[in-house]
Amino acid sequence: MTDHFFDSMSEPSEVKSEIVRKYFWAWAKIIGPQARKRTGGRMPYVDLFAGPGRYKDGTKSTPLLILERAIAEPDISEMLVTRFNDKDNAESLQREIGLLAGVDKLASKPVVTSLEVNDHLADSFRSWNIPTLFFVDPWGYKGLSLRLIKTLLRPWGCDCIFFFNYNRINAALSNPVFKENMNSVFGTLRAETLRGKLVGLDKFQRQDLIIDELKAALAEHGGKYTREFCFLDSDGKKTSHFLICVSKHPLGEKIMKDIMAAESSRTDHGVPSYVYTPTSDEQPSLFDAEDPISGLKASLLKDFAGRTLTVKQVFHAHHAGKRFVERNYKDALRALEFEGKVLTKPPPDERPVRNGVVTLADSVQVTFPK
Repeated sequence: MTDHFFDSMSEPSEVKSEIVRKYFWAWAKIIGPQARKRTGGRMPYVDLFAGPGRYKDGTKSTPLLILERAIAEPDISEMLVTRFNDKDNAESLQREIGLLAGVDKLASKPVVTSLEVNDHLADSFRSWNIPTLFFVDPWGYKGLSLRLIKTLLRPWGCDCIFFFNYNRINAALSNPVFKENMNSVFGTLRAETLRGKLVGLDKFQRQDLIIDELKAALAEHGGKYTREFCFLDSDGKKTSHFLICVSKHPLGEKIMKDIMAAESSRTDHGVPSYVYTPTSDEQPSLFDAEDPISGLKASLLKDFAGRTLTVKQVFHAHHAGKRFVERNYKDALRALEFEGKVLTKPPPDERPVRNGVVTLADSVQVTFPK
């Protein structure tokens, strides 16, 4: 880690923290009622690379912000169980937590440890059987392994958000010195196959393949629903890293897509890019040459040919693994309706108009031609 990383919070770190905090809150609201019934009211949040708690300029980092939100909400403060780990910054983090106003309102005192994150630590979670949100944010990739993610996702209700240092992992995949490290991240067989597939690819094809293989590996170990968010470097021209959310439930992906969509630096014809760039004058990518909604329309006509579904059913049956959010589906269905390519019930002239646009409620039935 660079000596100045914790001097002040960078814009990418701020975006990353915002995504994690928003997801924690949404996750807690959904899991909370079930946790009361099934775990005696325990609902853990675990951060394995938690940092010192504050940057040198006084800015609070994610652990303190999570705790502050919990302190302010009695329903959460009585259930939340927190474990923060950082091999190098545990003492500072413990001190900052102790200084938080109202920390005594938490039913469970936050636990701070200074353990090395490795497969031995992963094994310590094997008996874990409580719905937990895990955050894994290593500086590079040391400590990040497929075995760790698999173990963390095993119990019901567990989701994981982790930092994927694409820039370093991309280089390491082509360097035999880091063979074992990459085998740990992707799994030995997949990593070996991936190295062969990468030969001759350009940087865009290479990135797509690496992320696709990572997601396939996660799916094999329970993480069926994933959503990645890309951070570009300071020039806005090269991928630096990804923040990846892994869930066993489609609702987890849906929530994370909405959160990441709001943090995207731009959209492509209304479709979120899931990319953060620190530059304000980013040039459109080649992807912008085509309207992605047109592709969505074609896909819907093909995938649902001859079927009748509600708008809500169309979205839930189709969105997993795709970059489109709910409003994109409604835009696509409105366009198909206007073009006469689908039939709706009730039809447009029987539905309310708001802000000059005919509404398309979740319950509206859509019939696709054969």
